[in-house]
Amino acid sequence: MGKINVVQMGLGPIGNQITRFLAERKNFNIVGAIDADEKKVGQDVGTLAGLPEPIGVKVSKDIKSVLKNNNVDAVILTTTSSLASIREQIINLLEYGVNIVTTCEELSYPWLTNPEISREIDEKAKSKKVSVLATGVNPGFLMDFLPLSLTSVCRSVDKITVERIQDATFRRIPFQKKIGAGLSIKEFHEKVEKGILRHVGLTESIHMIASRLGWKLEKTEDIITPVIATRLIKTNNMTIQPGDVAGVQQVGRGIVDGQVAINLVFRASVGEPESRDSIIIEGTPRIESTIHGGVNGDIATCAIMVNSIPVVVHSRPGLRTMSDIETLSFFK
Repeated sequence: MGKINVVQMGLGPIGNQITRFLAERKNFNIVGAIDADEKKVGQDVGTLAGLPEPIGVKVSKDIKSVLKNNNVDAVILTTTSSLASIREQIINLLEYGVNIVTTCEELSYPWLTNPEISREIDEKAKSKKVSVLATGVNPGFLMDFLPLSLTSVCRSVDKITVERIQDATFRRIPFQKKIGAGLSIKEFHEKVEKGILRHVGLTESIHMIASRLGWKLEKTEDIITPVIATRLIKTNNMTIQPGDVAGVQQVGRGIVDGQVAINLVFRASVGEPESRDSIIIEGTPRIESTIHGGVNGDIATCAIMVNSIPVVVHSRPGLRTMSDIETLSFFK
């Protein structure tokens, strides 16, 4: 494999960790970095990521100046979960004929939830003969691609259940805030009503699974409830009183023939007693698989982003998903 020239766009905690992962591999050249934050512009991207030495690439806020030389194979886009918000960024990047790997959860399987934007991105990518893929640990792997892979040895499948249970005690502060840790119950429900407190991607995972299995969904459900602290919880960053919110539980359901055929349970809370990722396939044969301790979300998301780059670069043009792209793996 020859070296792949990559540009990073979006240099928050995930973007910076991806920089560190890229620096570990001999297969990649980081040739550019883009971020809208004026405080980051002009800094060396390696220094920003905490690498021992600068790598000689300065952060810019101007897409054109970074991409105009046509020496970029792929852009790693880690800016937002919202497809509506990221649409313009993707269309602008595609003008330069670059492949894109992104963490945008709503783009992981958008054909039914956002058909117009999906078609627009697909057609633009095909016209430029490049590929776009959204992936991550969830959506993109644990709650869709992995259970789909397990069904490959089944004669029949009746129901899929996935449970991702996480202890958020040692996760990043932004993640703890994202799941509502430390809020009152009233504050939690207010944020849910405003649409700013939820795990993004369960609906997309449900659609990916159903589409691949040939199931016709009657409807999907997305139910969000708080995880309430039953004891005093103290961490380095916060104190949660009994009766306040320790985290979130979100359940996504896909209904087929009046029954729950897909049941996805995401629960993350500070003080969760046991982290695990479990998959149950009700079928022939019945399959039950559990990863005790669970998969670290930040590490897995950054790793799958990096591991997907060469596959996306050599994929057929268009908007791709984890259910229709070549199998990913770690590589040296």
